[in-house]
Amino acid sequence: MVTIQVSTVVPAAPSVVWEDLRRIDRHVEWMSDAESIRFLTDDTEGAGTRFECVTRLGPLRLIDRMEVTDWRDRVAMGIRHHGVVSGDGQFRLTPFTTPAGEAHTRFEWNETLRFPWWMGGAIGAVVARGVLSAVWARNLHRFVARF
Repeated sequence: MVTIQVSTVVPAAPSVVWEDLRRIDRHVEWMSDAESIRFLTDDTEGAGTRFECVTRLGPLRLIDRMEVTDWRDRVAMGIRHHGVVSGDGQFRLTPFTTPAGEAHTRFEWNETLRFPWWMGGAIGAVVARGVLSAVWARNLHRFVARF
């Protein structure tokens, strides 16, 4: 098992950031490792929403089945992974005001993931931490560019 944490600052208020983040179907626009998303429930947002995400990292391609476990408007979105790689993740938005009085948001992305033995188990998780941290930091940079 490995925990991965990345964060950034978005130059917009949490309410504005949330309006983009809440659109799970649009995550493929800023997540370079997410190829496509297909909803498995009629609902496309909120706790209980389930979907499949085709994830690609280099030559590795997986179908990641996910369920939204936490949904707090303008604050947090929690996800449980039910695929080959399993675990829990969360996007958390925290408001702050710059010295100039501008509303900004700290966007934190945390995941705790378990890798199967054939992906190296605990050793593979250590390698994955470095790779996924870099990919997700770039993803957050792409997300910030939307504002």
